[in-house]
This record gives sequence, structure tokens and C-alpha cells, in this order.
Amino acid sequence: MEINDPSSFASVQRKRLDEARLFLDLEGKSKELGELREQASSPDLWEDPNVARVVTKRLARYEALFEKVDGLATKIEDAEVLLELASEADDAESRQEGIGLLSEAADALDELELESLFFDEYDEADAILSVHAGAGGVDAQDWAEMMTRMYQRFLSDAGFDVTVEEVTEGEEAGIKSATLTVKGDRAYGTLESERGVHRLVRISPFDANARRHTSFAGVDVVPDLGDAADVEIGEDDLRIDTYRSQGAGGQHVNTTDSAVRITHLPSGIVVQCQNERSQLQNKARAMAMLKAKLAERARLEHQEHLASIRGEQGEAAWGRQVRSYVLQPYQMVKDLRTDHEVGNVQGVLDGDLKGFVEAYLRWRRSEHEAADNSN
Repeated sequence: MEINDPSSFASVQRKRLDEARLFLDLEGKSKELGELREQASSPDLWEDPNVARVVTKRLARYEALFEKVDGLATKIEDAEVLLELASEADDAESRQEGIGLLSEAADALDELELESLFFDEYDEADAILSVHAGAGGVDAQDWAEMMTRMYQRFLSDAGFDVTVEEVTEGEEAGIKSATLTVKGDRAYGTLESERGVHRLVRISPFDANARRHTSFAGVDVVPDLGDAADVEIGEDDLRIDTYRSQGAGGQHVNTTDSAVRITHLPSGIVVQCQNERSQLQNKARAMAMLKAKLAERARLEHQEHLASIRGEQGEAAWGRQVRSYVLQPYQMVKDLRTDHEVGNVQGVLDGDLKGFVEAYLRWRRSEHEAADNSN
């Protein structure tokens, strides 16, 4: 990085650090950090392992965040001192050392600014991602399978732990649906950008006349809140079906009716799990997924209610076309919310979604700031 005016560049980095402190709400996090340390030191902490894991994970993240911010402030201060000394003594070596520190600070601030984009209540939660074939027949089912593979590659490359909870195969090709549980740092915040309808335009490999087809797949993403999902479900509201598991999984999967499908009758939400070895385990996991979906549904309905009070008109996230993948007559993937577009379609289908995720997070923050300013 070539820096012609180091003093001015240092001022810019200091301003960026001050803005990052505001976006990250370090004042609020400082108070929460004290509470987390108090909880972590309690001898009763591990009586509830789920709560303990949340507390220790968040404590480690907050401590690392404050250490990073303090280290950046020190680095910028040291750089400014070196530059001042270099100016007074005409010391080229000190000047270069100061510029080097500022370059390191600028790179670290890029990472910190990305971190500041994760501000939503559930961004740090694990996630449940579901892909469903939409309109387009066998092409849509093939598209759903392509998308599932795309997400698995993206998540694997990003270091997330992915469990395939269920896959429902298509009659001719592809899949009708797939559900993945994603565990890792900010899984839900990373995947929220994917919720909605994804459109594929291509020459259909299933059309003998090689015509261009348009097919759709829907993606649903909800935070996996585990036992923290505060949802009450009546037994009379459920229809529970068992069926034989499909796909890979060994002899056990193919010889027992262990897979479980639960339909929540009032909402029409359907969840299914075939990953566990017993019907009881599959039922428990399916119930956890159902609670997560119902909790997210309630949260979105509340947001829509607030938006209607403000007089805003807009579609719910589910059912909205969010991204187009065009293979014919040209090649481009474009997000319709952020206008972020990429010409390397195959790269995206191979899991290169980082640009789309970051563009969505920046768009989301700008929408959040605009809503705050309008209130």
C-alpha cells in the first residue's frame, strides 16, 4: 500500500476506529462483558451445559474483540509517535516503520468493520437452512440439488460444521428438499442473506429440444435456538408421520422406519429429520427445528407489524426473489437487493458466496440505519 501523506492516513484510521467502536456498541458490550465474566465464574455454570457453552463462547468473543480494538488504538498511537519523531529528526527509517504500522492497522480495521456488520440479535446463533424445489418441475429439483451442493461447499470452506438432517429425492432427478443444520461462528448472520427465492435460467439438460428454462428454489434460514426457543406447541396441533430414510447412511437407514416428519397444522410448517439413528432422536431433532421455525416466524411477523405501523409496504422475506443465476443467454449472478453481481457463475455454484454475504450485511446495516433515522 502506497501512502503519500502518512499523517492524513493516520487520522483516517483513527476516525475509522472511532466509527467501528460505535457500530460495535463497545459501551454496551463492556457492561455485558462484566456480566459474562460474573456468570463464567459461577460454580453453577455447567449445571446447564447449553447455557454454559453460550456464555463461554460469547465471553471469549467479547474479550477477543476488546483486545483487538485496544491493540489497534495502540498501533495507531505508536505510528503517530514514530511519524512525529521522523518528521522532527528527518528519520526515514522511523517514517517507514510508522507507515508499516498504519498499513497493518488499515487491514485490521477492514476485518473489524466486517465484524461490525453482525449486530442482529440472532447473528451469533447456529442456523437451520432448508432448500425446497419450486416451480419448474424436474429442472427445479435439479436446481435445488445444485444449491444444496453450493451451500455445503461454501460452508465447508468457511469452516462451519454442517449436518444434513434430511434429503427428499426427486422422482427423476435432483431433490425436492434438503435441511442442513449449520454450527459455527455467526452461522445465522452469515446465512441470513440466502433466505428467499433463487432463480436459475439455463438451457435445460432435461429438454430434448435444448430450450432455455427458468426454475426456482426456495431457501429458508432460521436461527437454531435449541432449548432457548420459547415456543409452546400443543399436541393436537401436530401430525407426526414416520417413514423409511432415504440416501446414504448404512444398513440401519435402509431397514427401519426411523425418519420422522412433523406437520404443524395451524401454520402448515413441515419439518423432517432422518439423520439420527433412532425414531426418538429424529423426533426430538424435528421438534427442535419446528420450534426454531415457529420462533422465527413470530419474529418476522412482529417486524412486519412494526413496518405496517410505520406505513412501509414490502413482501415478507420468504417467497421473495432475492437472486438470479443466469447461464443463458449470458452468464451472471445478481442479487436483487444489493445489486452485487458476479460474472463467474460456476465459481458461485462451487461455493464462492463471500461477496454476496458481505454485500448483504452492508445493505442490511444501511437499511437498519435508515429505519432508525426515520423514527
